[in-house]
Amino acid sequence: MSMRLGQAYGSLIDDNVCRCCSPQMQALTQIMNGDLSRRGFFLGAAALFAGLGGLANPTEVRAQTATPKGVLFENVRIFDGTGTSLSAPSNVLVVGNLIQQIATTPIVPPAEMSVTRIAGGGRTLMPGLIDAHMHIMFATIPQLAILTSDIGFINVAAVKAASDTLMQGFTTIRDMGGPCFGLKRGIDAGLVPGPRIWPSGAFISQTGGHGDFRLPNELPARPGDFSFSERVGGAAIADDPAEVRKRAREQLALGAAQIKLMAGGGVSSVYDPLDVTQFTLEEMQAAVGAAENWGTYATVHAYTPKAVQQALSAGVRCIEHGNLLDDATVSMMAEKGIWWCLQPFLDDEDATPFPEGSANRRKQLQMFSGTDNAYALAKKHKIRTAWGSDTLFDAKVASRQGAQLSKLTRWYAPGEVLKMATGDNGQLLSLSGLRSPYEGKIGVVQEGALADLLLVDGDPVADIGLIEDPTRNFVVIMKDGAFARNRLG
Repeated sequence: MSMRLGQAYGSLIDDNVCRCCSPQMQALTQIMNGDLSRRGFFLGAAALFAGLGGLANPTEVRAQTATPKGVLFENVRIFDGTGTSLSAPSNVLVVGNLIQQIATTPIVPPAEMSVTRIAGGGRTLMPGLIDAHMHIMFATIPQLAILTSDIGFINVAAVKAASDTLMQGFTTIRDMGGPCFGLKRGIDAGLVPGPRIWPSGAFISQTGGHGDFRLPNELPARPGDFSFSERVGGAAIADDPAEVRKRAREQLALGAAQIKLMAGGGVSSVYDPLDVTQFTLEEMQAAVGAAENWGTYATVHAYTPKAVQQALSAGVRCIEHGNLLDDATVSMMAEKGIWWCLQPFLDDEDATPFPEGSANRRKQLQMFSGTDNAYALAKKHKIRTAWGSDTLFDAKVASRQGAQLSKLTRWYAPGEVLKMATGDNGQLLSLSGLRSPYEGKIGVVQEGALADLLLVDGDPVADIGLIEDPTRNFVVIMKDGAFARNRLG
């Protein structure tokens, strides 16, 4: 078959041989895909066209040395994500996408470097915030709209949600279920602004579980039939070990950084009371094994002792929520070194709205009743605790990410709260190991770490309320060494 590429690329083909499957073309495809995910769309395109030119007419290409660029933050006090206090006045040099040098003495960049200087004026330089439990595809749209809208609309809404998330100072999110692979790729390619995303892909649920959003008239399901949420990659329904293993492997093949399972009842789902335990031990072990063989881990949605204890027996590495746990179960978590990603769920203005008297509202109030005890147990047993917002179906609540984080001062000192949302959450994300989608250390201000940074107009350790108004108080937002906002440059 003849392809029409035009004279410039006509030498790539002839009438008898297709080059699509040639080793050279396959190598170029790998380069392009790698550059799309790591260096951005335009650099990837440049690599492709340079390679095509090499196939058509090999020539010697002379490298051109670009002028190195840096950003120098001067006179800042550093919250480094590992402690709970600020440093002495310091200077920080960013080169490319990495923090190259930190010093209390003046930093003199190389003479050949083009430097943007930021006069910190004693402001606080801290790591970009990390939300360790988001559903970026579902955060801002009402549940009914998600279940009935074209996926294109959901994607458009998610693009805006991603941009808004970054501008609230959250430079990284761990997505705990939803079809966000395309959004992540677009962000990484530089097509739209947004945070780094550690994706889970579709959350895996049993029939009638927390991830089963089929309508009652869709049950029983016809063999081989997939619901809308399954077809678009929002959920994966599986009911035996082999099927659970297959669904986990599908998410990993698509680029999941970790596997998310629904291990117990949930608030927003229709069929399952909070007390139910979901999946059998063998089913859950199948997913855990698939994740571990892929070099990463599985985490579970669960609230109750029974659900969490079964998940621990299966080998999961993290518990999401767990608001109704008891002392014995949390003690087991401590012994196994399990992470606990808790949310400050309270019956306040940030609660997902459900009709009064509805089954969802009753489940919600039951879950709220355990929040104070859950944090007390986490502190008592010194559990490695992470924070995530888990906002669903409400754009107004999604716009209050910082305010939701600051609620943790009900149980922690402000410095501890900030550490949890930076360095501690970064450690949780590192469980993905080689499946981490980005190379480098995040959540800290350290030499060699990725340059995801916030410059705060004030001291958030003394006044954590500053993070509740990011538009006013985050004067610089930097992700991967590039400015998302710079009011001082």
